[in-house]
Parts: sequence; structure tokens; C-alpha cells
Amino acid sequence: MKIDRLPCPTHETVLRCQDPASGLDAFIAVHDTTLGPGLGGCRMWHYESSDAALADVLRLSAGMTAKSALAGVPFGGGKAVIVGDPKTEKTPEKLRAFGRFVEHLQGGFITGEDVGMCPADMVIMSEETAFVVGRPDGRYASGDPSPVTAEGVVRCMAVAAHQTFGGDGLQGRRIAVQGLGHVGLPLVERLRAAGAEVIAADIDPAACARAAALGDRIVPTAHILDVDADIFAPCALGGVVNDETLLRLTARIVCGSANTQLARTDHATALAARGILYCPDYVVNAGGLISVAGEALRIEDAGWVGEKLDAAVATFGQLLTRARREKRTPLDIADRMVSEILGAARNRRLARAN
Repeated sequence: MKIDRLPCPTHETVLRCQDPASGLDAFIAVHDTTLGPGLGGCRMWHYESSDAALADVLRLSAGMTAKSALAGVPFGGGKAVIVGDPKTEKTPEKLRAFGRFVEHLQGGFITGEDVGMCPADMVIMSEETAFVVGRPDGRYASGDPSPVTAEGVVRCMAVAAHQTFGGDGLQGRRIAVQGLGHVGLPLVERLRAAGAEVIAADIDPAACARAAALGDRIVPTAHILDVDADIFAPCALGGVVNDETLLRLTARIVCGSANTQLARTDHATALAARGILYCPDYVVNAGGLISVAGEALRIEDAGWVGEKLDAAVATFGQLLTRARREKRTPLDIADRMVSEILGAARNRRLARAN
């Protein structure tokens, strides 16, 4: 095992974790532990370079700090990425090696499922560390968090649609869904149940076939941004809204499950200038975090996750209202709310220390 601690002024801990025996090359980033230990999924992806993997883990871990704060769970922001193609390069040996690196942090970082991972992978990691959530069975197991994420997204989307269009929220609305993975597929099921028309795209033909079997119209991935839709739902990787793509969007609302959907934060302002409402991803997609937080906290109350999800959706509605009243973007309001929560927590900690 080889651990390199990387200097980073914006994060508390950044590690590059390499295990020559298994071929593991991974990064773990803990952004902020003001509210509690870092909690965030482990993503496996075929990054173009180590620099790209590092940039991704830094963005994602910072987003988890904000997500935990607004979701009202006592955790900080953390994330991990494993470099490699999850379809061809994932091995039990790599997962166990990664588990040993998580264990090295002694609870400072708790991980779970993300892109390229599944609950079975969490079981393998848990052979080496107790700091894993999203396991499929056990006393406190929360299982796959994706359906809870999808439920939160569709409920926030309905709130945004009602405020934007009025009427019955998603009934009759045309929604373009980019990505049909763990969250995208359960999302389109819920959208259709809500009376929406779904147009979807994914790089995986099998995922497209499953969505088509539900009655969704499938378009090539290169065309999903150009679809004439009321709502665009990014449910794949981050950075989909950038200088080029934001000019192609016809939707009035951007609301999806992907993390770090904006290439830059000022793209929220650029979208607003075009009359497009950007729903902050770290608020909208908090359902999965809430699900695994219950496991990490060993909550046995069956209604806890539902109550927290209700509160997260209510918070989303409040920040939309505040943004409209103050003539600011919802992202600006969400970021301000996070700063207020973290500032209050730091003040309480300082008062206790004195």
C-alpha cells in the first residue's frame, strides 16, 4: 500500500492511494468535517488522466459538504474515485485494497456507492473496513440508495415545475433525461407515473432498451441537449452545462441527479439570463445521501429517511421562493444557506472550546 498526502488549500485531507499488488489507483478527498466525518460515495470511472480523477474527487467532495449541510445530516463532505473502467477493470482485490485505505482514515471518511459501483461492491469493501454504507443486508443496511435519490429528484422537479408552469407540476410535461443508470431508470419510471412524457439517452444500449420498454422515446446521446423539452434532467456525469451546451438548451428548467452539473458556478447566472431555472444539484439529489446517512447513524426508525426527504424537498421549495423574492439564482441562495449552516456550527464549536 502506498499513500501520498496531496497538498490542497481547499480540503482538509486529499490522498492518492495506490496498491501495486491489485493495480488499484484511487483518490480520497475529505473537504470539510465541521458537521461530522466525511461521507460520500466511491466512484469508479475510466478517467483520461490522474489529474482529471483528482479534479473530479475535489469537486465531488466539496459538493458533499453542501449536500450534507442542507440535508440536515451530521456529516461532512468526502468522496473517492477509483481510476479504471468498472466494466472491465473492477476486481475484488482492488475493492478490498480500497477498503484498507478507507480503514486507514479510522472513521474520518465513510464511503458508499457511486457511479460504477453497486451494493455488492460495498460488501467486498466491508471485508476490510467498517466505514462502508449502502450494504444490501444487515441490521442497519440501507441497500441501493439510487431509488431514494430518484424519488427526491422527481419531487423537487415537481416543485420547480409547479412554480414555473403552474398547474399539476409534471403532468403532461416533456422531460429530456440524460443518463439511464442507477438513478436515471428509476427516475423515468417515476416521471411516467407522474404523467410526464420522457425522452431519454444513454451510452449503454441495454439501458436504452429497458427505458424503451417502458414506453420512453430514445434519442442519440449527442442529440439529448437539443430536444424540445420543458425540463432537462442531467443524470450522467458532471459538467454537462458549459459555455457551449447552455446555448443549446430549450428547456425552462434544469433539474437532475448528476453531481456538479455546471462546468462553472457562473453558468447558473448564464442560464437565468436565458430564462432557464437551474435547480442546485446538491439539493435535488440528496435522497441517496439521506438513505446511507441513516445506515451510518444506525437509525432503526423506518420513517426517518422519509421524514428527512420530506424536509429536503421543503428546503428546496423554500430556496426557490427566497431566490425569486431576492432576485438571485437558486444556487446562490443554496450556497448562502450552506455558509450560514457551517458558520453557525463553527461558532458553536468555538463556544464549546472556550
